[in-house]
Amino acid sequence: MLHRLLLYIHILSVIMSIGPFFILLPMVKKLRAAEGLAQQAYVDTFRSAVRLAKHAGHILVVSGILLVIVGSWAWTTSWIVMTVLILASSLFFLARAFSPKLRKFSEPEQDKDVLMRKLSRSVWIYIGLLMVMLWFMVAKPSLW
Repeated sequence: MLHRLLLYIHILSVIMSIGPFFILLPMVKKLRAAEGLAQQAYVDTFRSAVRLAKHAGHILVVSGILLVIVGSWAWTTSWIVMTVLILASSLFFLARAFSPKLRKFSEPEQDKDVLMRKLSRSVWIYIGLLMVMLWFMVAKPSLW
């Protein structure tokens, strides 16, 4: 019963970690055309979505650790090692990918098109990292 509850929490936190980034893709296009208060509203929404994904990521990590402890998987299992390595790199990427770029929207001399390209690229890279981790957790490949 505990394992099922933890698995449910883990899957729900995956959805909450990945989902907001798919919503941000069309928002990047709207942000490009927005000015003034509308632009600030999109930036604030973007920040909130990133914050939600970060907090869901905390739940994801804790539930994942508990699943390994409660379950039959060893920490040295290849798909767990790879997931942890990608998780560490995604945390580093997340810390540098969004907040600095979103702060630059308030600076008047910034080239909005360049910022939009960087922001869109960051969203796609982060989605890619999350999808690779998701693949490792679902497929559980034996690499060694």
